Amino acid sequence: MANLSKAYESAPQQTHRIIPLDFQSVKHVPESHSWSNSDDSLPVRSQLVENIEQISLPVIDLGDLDASKMMGQACESWGMFQVINHGIPSTLFRDVESEARAFFSLAAEEKMKALRSPGGLTGYGVAQIAKYYNKLMWHEGLTIVGSPMDHVREIWPDQYHRFCEVMEAYQKAMKELSERLLDLILKSLGMPEEHIEWLSSVACKGRQAPSTLLQLNSYPPCPDPTQATGLAPHTDSFLITILHQVGNINGLQVHREGTGWALIVPLEGALVVNVGDMLHIMSNGLFSSVLHRAVVDNTRHRLSFAYFYGPPAVSSISPIPRGCQSQFRSMTVREYLEMKGKDFEGALSKIRVV
Repeated sequence: MANLSKAYESAPQQTHRIIPLDFQSVKHVPESHSWSNSDDSLPVRSQLVENIEQISLPVIDLGDLDASKMMGQACESWGMFQVINHGIPSTLFRDVESEARAFFSLAAEEKMKALRSPGGLTGYGVAQIAKYYNKLMWHEGLTIVGSPMDHVREIWPDQYHRFCEVMEAYQKAMKELSERLLDLILKSLGMPEEHIEWLSSVACKGRQAPSTLLQLNSYPPCPDPTQATGLAPHTDSFLITILHQVGNINGLQVHREGTGWALIVPLEGALVVNVGDMLHIMSNGLFSSVLHRAVVDNTRHRLSFAYFYGPPAVSSISPIPRGCQSQFRSMTVREYLEMKGKDFEGALSKIRVV
């Protein structure tokens, strides 16, 4: 946790830029959140909610004997897939949703008690990627690493235990699923699990724990979705991200080379898994670090929970040897996160060697 937090401290945010809009008190999209005439060119009026193709991602059953092969194919062609038969009980999803709704439904001044610090990683605030854009997003979030106790006990001094128990249980389940998925994905590349020191037995003496993070996302109803964006286009930094979309409300869009933006149709009971920058590096560019964004709705409050999984902050990441020239130089997780913090769009190109 300490090493991971230090990586984010290298690109602190101005305090006023951390505080989300009080969405319950506004009836119009303010200029600060209006992307219709923004220089941040991708999310513009005609692209946000109109004329967007709807697509179905590859669906992979974890009980399928060919799951590893299918994941490799999906990571290569899409950079994203949906997984079913994943073993996470629906009751746990409902518990997380209930606790998240309880938090995000609080008055703005109450949520502010959990506000993260300018150089901090955990706590309440706007999306971490907001610092790289001129306009703000129609989004508020709570970032959790480990226990959220220090933040939520300020809000619920006598009743924070339930929230913490649910979030810790969800993180434990997501960590186990992440390692199961990553094992299958790496095997599709021909990489034996025992060669990945941070993948198995991380609790053994001398081993470093993986870098993990849970992000609770809230996208309140927006007066004019054609003017605003939920999350601006970005790639995720770690190995993989597991996303649960509450209520199967459309909102996730992915950018495909040659076709542009497409809306991902949620599948009930499925989880979306996407490739991050570090897996792109480890696969030597074979797997796509997929560009994606979130849009908002004018009547419905959309929630999603994103779990990020990566190597320990002190671990080195480099292409898996597969008989071809490495496209990327080796560097530690912390070094890459610091680099991306300073050059949000160009970090991958900076470590490319061919």
